[in-house]
Amino acid sequence: MSEPIIEVRGVTKLFGSVIALSDVSLQVHPGEVTCLLGDNGAGKSTLIKILCGAHKPTEGEYLFEGEPVSFDSPREALERGIAPVYQDLSLIPLMSIWRNFFLGVEPERRIGPLRMYDIEFAKRTVREELGKMGIDIRDPDQPVGTMSGGERQSMAISRAIYVGAKVLILDEPTASLGVKQAGIVLHHMIRAKRRGVAVIFITHNPNHAYPVGDHFVVLRRGQVLGDYRKDEISRQDLINLMAGGEDLIELQKELTALLGEQVDGDPQAP
Repeated sequence: MSEPIIEVRGVTKLFGSVIALSDVSLQVHPGEVTCLLGDNGAGKSTLIKILCGAHKPTEGEYLFEGEPVSFDSPREALERGIAPVYQDLSLIPLMSIWRNFFLGVEPERRIGPLRMYDIEFAKRTVREELGKMGIDIRDPDQPVGTMSGGERQSMAISRAIYVGAKVLILDEPTASLGVKQAGIVLHHMIRAKRRGVAVIFITHNPNHAYPVGDHFVVLRRGQVLGDYRKDEISRQDLINLMAGGEDLIELQKELTALLGEQVDGDPQAP
């Protein structure tokens, strides 16, 4: 196994008296999909903001490519190759696909002392790059809002890789997608890891995580509940771990008792 590109050791994050993360350690390797799982409030967002440079840890170490780092801003982390793709995708629906793809990194060509937007290069490149992700766009001038949700997610992934992402952080990319569109995004995660990119997939859905994941880290109430390689845990065990194990069993008992009461109280109940 290669050396980790990202490693955090004993990271704790406090917001006043609130403990958002407590003694969290994590390794992320190139060419792998690391799935960060947990319910709302588990600490996923806080950990990702630390990795992206939006927050600094209160305690603990953060290493990137084996060197201690302390990013002062998300831009500084992006310059090192850590690229987050958030749920809103930072796309402008009425703007063309090629303009969205190069938003903020516009290619230029020179004519004497003048610098101009290289539109032909932009259109050609967006076709090529999306083609590598399996997306055949009919017209790069079409508004990005006409693309499906899965295609937009895939375009955001492709854009991050094109600008030099070494680490791709995907924040709940399948949360609002149907089964087919979610499948497209999961497929492109595998394409990204095969290109040597380290992918961090944040999700609360183990059924999406397990098929693509190489490494699973489950957070609960700001702590690491489990850290497993794929050959160390089954899909069902991962589901049970996320549900809280004993808490799930207790919930099942409560629901069974509740259903029993409904049946006893209503002779027409199924």
